[in-house]
Amino acid sequence: MHQSLRLRSLIATMVAACLALAVMASTAGAAEPKAGYGQFAGCPSQAENPNSGFCIRAVIKGGHFQMGSKDVPIKNPMTLSGGVDVNTGNFIYNSKGGLTPVKQKVPGGVIGLTGLTWLAEFLGSEALTLYAVTELAGTPGNPLEEPFALPVKVHLINSALGNNCYVGSSSSPIKLNLTTKTTSPPPPNVPITGVEPEQSIDEAHGILHFSNGEYVDNAFSAPGASGCVLTLFGFIPISINGLVNSQSGLPAAAGTNETRQVFDSEGVPTFLVY
Repeated sequence: MHQSLRLRSLIATMVAACLALAVMASTAGAAEPKAGYGQFAGCPSQAENPNSGFCIRAVIKGGHFQMGSKDVPIKNPMTLSGGVDVNTGNFIYNSKGGLTPVKQKVPGGVIGLTGLTWLAEFLGSEALTLYAVTELAGTPGNPLEEPFALPVKVHLINSALGNNCYVGSSSSPIKLNLTTKTTSPPPPNVPITGVEPEQSIDEAHGILHFSNGEYVDNAFSAPGASGCVLTLFGFIPISINGLVNSQSGLPAAAGTNETRQVFDSEGVPTFLVY
């Protein structure tokens, strides 16, 4: 707890310094970050957004994402980059920022997702791999506060599912509320606890580093799948949303899902970046 309070105090001090210099910095916006700050290119400069006060970059490097009966390990790192709007506290980003679209392999493949065992003969074993890509589905909350609100949708990728097979959407997102503290889920889930990151600072660049933290959430709900279409013989489309839902336990009520996300992150006032 004391570590968390010190962290918030340090961030508040740095953001206050940023605000004091914002008027000067906003007139000198640059297209690219200065040397030593290239990893923050997804954070809007104050020329792009005058309210950009603090730049953030987080790498989710492990964990898992379980919805209904499907549990997908996070093995390929995903990067969330952007900044904080000092007026609203919301996460903001430019064309280089946001959440990187990284494929995670889904255990059981497309047959496990649909239950259609004959697809093995129809498609061939090499085409049965199923991937899940987590995408933003709305405006994230303030990454400097907990819980961190992260609305997402999950794109299920396999040639047999069409191009628009999703769990969640921009109008009906999966609403994650990520915390390093202890959750309070509805039953049957029980509380789980995350891990506060180790803290250090690059004094030469004013960059705060946070290592080996773990966000958790097991109180979110997950909607049913939509847009999943099996096209037979290249021209007969058949909706298989129902199959995907029945095989995956979707929609899944709050208290039946869980995510753990191991992360490293770093942050710095915007005026130091540009």
